[in-house]
Parts: sequence; C-alpha cells; structure tokens
Amino acid sequence: MNMNIAIIGAGAIGGAVAEGLLKADFGHVTLSNPTASKLQRFARMGASVTTDNQAAADEADVVIIAVKPWLVEQVVTSLDLKGKTVVSLAAGITSEQLLGWIAPDADLWLAIPNIAASLLTSMTFLVEVRNERHARIKDLFDAIGLTIPCKENVLPAGTALGSCGIAYVMRYVRAVTEGGVEMGFRAPDAQRIIMQTMMGAVRLLEETGLHPEQFVDQVATPGGLSIKGLNEMEHAGFTSAIIRGLKASM
Repeated sequence: MNMNIAIIGAGAIGGAVAEGLLKADFGHVTLSNPTASKLQRFARMGASVTTDNQAAADEADVVIIAVKPWLVEQVVTSLDLKGKTVVSLAAGITSEQLLGWIAPDADLWLAIPNIAASLLTSMTFLVEVRNERHARIKDLFDAIGLTIPCKENVLPAGTALGSCGIAYVMRYVRAVTEGGVEMGFRAPDAQRIIMQTMMGAVRLLEETGLHPEQFVDQVATPGGLSIKGLNEMEHAGFTSAIIRGLKASM
C-alpha cells in the first residue's frame, strides 16, 4: 500500500500499531516520540523515527495521534495538519473536540485498536468523521487485525470490549493459572493449558458459528463436574462481575 503514515506517540498503543504496520508492510511508517530511546527498536524494524512531531506529520498522508488523552489537545494544536487525514486513538476524546483543534480542511477518523496490533490480531473499532479525501483507513487497520466500523456513540463500549478486554482476558488467564497451581500443576504448565483451551474454544466458535451456550450444554453433562464448577462461579457472581466490569470501563 503506497501510503505515508506518521504515528505521533510510541507508547503501548502507538508502538503496537507501528509494529503491526511494519510487519504487514503497509505503507511507509514514521514514528515520532519525545524520548529518542523509545524509537530505536522501531528504527531497527524499518520505520523512520524522529523526536519532531511536525517533521513526522509533514511527510505523511495519514497522521495517527497515539498520545495519552490528556495530551491530545496540546499535541494536535501544536501541529500543522492542513490537508492531512488525522486518526485519533485517544479514548474519551470526541470528534467535536478534535474538529475544534485540527485544521478545517483536515479529515478525521476515530479508532480504538488494542495492543495485539503488534501481532496483527488487533480488535479495532473505527469511526469515520470526515473523509473528503476518501482515505482507505479501514484498509490500514484491517492490515493489523479485525476492524469494525461503528458510530461514535458506541465507541466507549467498543473500548471496554476490545481494548480494556485484553486486560480482562489476561486477568482470567492469571486466575486460572493460579487455580491450576493450587491443584498441582506448575505455573508454566497451567498457563499453557488455559491458553490452549482458550484457543480451542475460539476455534470452535469461529468454525461453527454456534452460540457459546451450545458448547456449554455439550460439556456440562447432567450431574457432571462442569455444571458444578459453573454454578459455583455463578454463585460468586461470575457473569454479573464481568458485565459490571465492562460497564464500569465505558
């Protein structure tokens, strides 16, 4: 893809998107960050790097803003973004705010990817705000995972499910690993067991298209161990805790 992409910010999400785009060989990537030492590994991967945000933006067709939400206004208003396509990755920063900060002829998208972008398996939610140049931003995020176009009003829910969701899944893996240790497995073995089990569950859903509860019914036989375990988890508020946690992170 012949696209020049500038990513402003080399933190967890900016770095993950940069790494994914480099692995996918999607256009030319320039990464900007005030701390030069953070940029070295991306330079080794083939990115152009700089500590000058404007220099990065000047050569780009698409400028991805990947700084912390409280820095977005400061960074965006310091840049000349005339004629650019701007993509904000900052959770909680609205299109109305951004349109007040960027040049009136700049196009605007909102995107919420997750850190699995580095392995080309991101879950990204994408909002097209203004796209007069017909930039193919969905293609960009499709190169690093699965992209769901959506309306801005559901972006907070997407953030909870797909971005915060990485942390929730990791916490589940940790909990099962600790349980496995208590039951007699070494921690690395317990972690491999739950990882393989999760991969199997995902493949079953992908290949069949069935509802998750249909597989629960297959595994949880009458009077069996699985239903006893599930009921104990539900007595402790398993499903309710997950839903409450998702809603709290919106």
